[in-house]
Amino acid sequence: MGCDDHEISIVITDDAQVRELNRIYREKDKPTNVLSFPMQEGEFSDITPGLLGDVVISLDTARTEAQAAGISTDERMSQLLIHGILHLIGFDHELGEKQAREMEEKSLELLRIIEPNINLTAF
Repeated sequence: MGCDDHEISIVITDDAQVRELNRIYREKDKPTNVLSFPMQEGEFSDITPGLLGDVVISLDTARTEAQAAGISTDERMSQLLIHGILHLIGFDHELGEKQAREMEEKSLELLRIIEPNINLTAF
């Protein structure tokens, strides 16, 4: 997937694989819905300068969350993909209330472009 001359790798997998990645890279031994791995920062950012990063989504968790929210799995996947991509470009809801609000606003803006359900909320 291209994004202003940058590529994004999207991996859709299961809870077991996401749990393993979450344990290795975030020291959290549990599955999660989406992980983002930015490639434009850090020691090896020059290896693949066109790769913005990787977004890994657990289809298992997306299905469970979609059912709980009363939305389709596709809609939940859109929410998670947008959330992951926003992390790749520098948004971070864990840095405070202001940043969380900015990320939510951008998420909603992008959701309105790709999802026909106008009642769909951000992440």
